[in-house]
Amino acid sequence: MKATQPFLQVFQSRKLASLLLLGFSSGLPLYLTSRTLQAWMQDEKVDLASIGLFSLVGLPYSLKFLWSPLLDRFVPPFLGRRRGWLVLTQVGLLFAIAAMALQQPRNALQFLAINALIVAFLSATQDIAGDAYRTDVLEVRELGIGASTWVLGYRIAILVTSAVALILADRIPWSGVYLLMAALMGVGLITSFWAPEPKGNSDRPPTSLTDAVYLPFEEFFRRLGLGAGSLTLLFVLLYKVGDALVGNMATPFLLAIEFTKTDIGAIQGGMGFLATTVGVIGGGLIVTRIGINRSLWLFGALQAFSNLGYFALATAGKNYSFLVLAINLENLCAGLVTAAFVAYLMSLCNQRFSATQFALLSSLMAVCSIILAAPAGHLAKATGWPGFFLISLIAALPGLLLLPFVAPWNPRFVPEIPREALDDEDDDSQQL
Repeated sequence: MKATQPFLQVFQSRKLASLLLLGFSSGLPLYLTSRTLQAWMQDEKVDLASIGLFSLVGLPYSLKFLWSPLLDRFVPPFLGRRRGWLVLTQVGLLFAIAAMALQQPRNALQFLAINALIVAFLSATQDIAGDAYRTDVLEVRELGIGASTWVLGYRIAILVTSAVALILADRIPWSGVYLLMAALMGVGLITSFWAPEPKGNSDRPPTSLTDAVYLPFEEFFRRLGLGAGSLTLLFVLLYKVGDALVGNMATPFLLAIEFTKTDIGAIQGGMGFLATTVGVIGGGLIVTRIGINRSLWLFGALQAFSNLGYFALATAGKNYSFLVLAINLENLCAGLVTAAFVAYLMSLCNQRFSATQFALLSSLMAVCSIILAAPAGHLAKATGWPGFFLISLIAALPGLLLLPFVAPWNPRFVPEIPREALDDEDDDSQQL
């Protein structure tokens, strides 16, 4: 696929169409245990501090590297090493999300937490398989456009589980909303059977579980060096801290200043979704044009300053113009940053160990969204909303300061990615 090929032509590829739909399946469970669940708990008058701490149920997203070697080592008896694991986790998610409809946040918060933790564990495992599949199936020259295609599907799922779910929740019980969201897991399940099988090293699992655990780490640090590898992991941890703080409190903040769920959902689902789409597509094209490193610089700065939209809204109070500004800025920058960051993480992975290596990198990224952002509720109560959003901007600076070391603007050399070139797809796989 040439860099100059129009973006819309990617959907003529069965490979990229599969990534779009699998990205949707990957994004579907996330807000059902975070922002959307927070809105449900806010409706049930759960304490704000408890809502903030509830983000800890997402710990599997930051710990998934612990069991990711199992997905590298063992091959299910159907559909191969990547697609087989996708099917197993998607069936589990369908039932676990449906079980959320039986929960009662006001009376049994602990049972809700256990159910949400199960959903998060299965979702994190689906992410391990999906990230490895995406990394294995894409050629090096497709990383930018493949990442943005996946992120587009992911963001569509975010729209459905946030904007659409909130609008539905004003009209039907939350239990009905969660049953509908569970049914949508069928999209990913069907796609896993239809998606093309990766080629190259994807069919060569490590020969033992010990190798599956040790070799991905050894290969990563041997290739990058101990110092550069350690700085890279620190950068992955810190790059999105500011955005994570805002993300953890955005919905409670908007509800606290008396916007309705329909207000939030309608704006996110309209102009906000358009801004996300522009960010995702534009992010993929910009990465293709200027490279991953420069994209990380540009998009990281935009991501940090996008938090000023919420600061302006917190200062002004309930103001629909500022609400539009805040949501659009957040969605646009989220699309840009995620497209570049996913391409960056894929570029660091060896195809043979892609499940473990990508899981390690994405788990570190999740730490900032879960552990580092968990005190966001207490911080907001202590400082007030305007002060909280200013602090979130400052929190983005450490990650940006690491860019000269891990992704220099003008790199002296581009390290070779240890991935075998993938053969062109068969002719019958080029059509949807």
